[in-house]
Amino acid sequence: MNKLIVSLLLTLGITGVAHAAGDATAGQAKAAVCGACHGPDGNSPAPNFPKLAGQGERYLTKQMHDIKDGKRTVLEMTGLLTNLSDQDLADIAAYFASQKGSVGAADAKLVTRGEELFRGGNLEKGMPSCIGCHSPNGAGLAAAGFPHLSGQHAQYIGKQLTDFREGNRTNDGDTKIMQSIAAKLSNKDIEAVSQYIQGLH
Repeated sequence: MNKLIVSLLLTLGITGVAHAAGDATAGQAKAAVCGACHGPDGNSPAPNFPKLAGQGERYLTKQMHDIKDGKRTVLEMTGLLTNLSDQDLADIAAYFASQKGSVGAADAKLVTRGEELFRGGNLEKGMPSCIGCHSPNGAGLAAAGFPHLSGQHAQYIGKQLTDFREGNRTNDGDTKIMQSIAAKLSNKDIEAVSQYIQGLH
């Protein structure tokens, strides 16, 4: 597992794309349209749209570039980023990163299994824990571009894990770390870890 994480960090360090520095104040006005789905401060009220508040700038910027460039398909985002410059995307990312994320409540029946997977992985299947990249409290590793997960909607997390597992989402880098991890998760595992993440704070 340590070799996998070291390899991943080296890959990210070598292939990480440099972007313009974002201005959160300028980003607030530019993010007005985003608020319709993600909430004005990035705390989406709808469980199918991700919370962006408190998310790392590097991760947000990469996702917006991937969506704009067609590397990640999000139908609801079609055309919304087309006319935005690199600076616009950086400013929007800076704005949402500067906001405080909200936390949901987890389904108590699923928390134990979800915590086992999040903190310990699944040794029998060779699946590492989530804390190696997303930290024990789900804050992620912003400098490495690993996303903040704590408090994220379970429905959204569940869809992303399923999309990684089924090959519908492939923008996780050349190492395909999330695809390989999600491939080891059953539907019940995905539901449990998603619920745990939703209530993690």
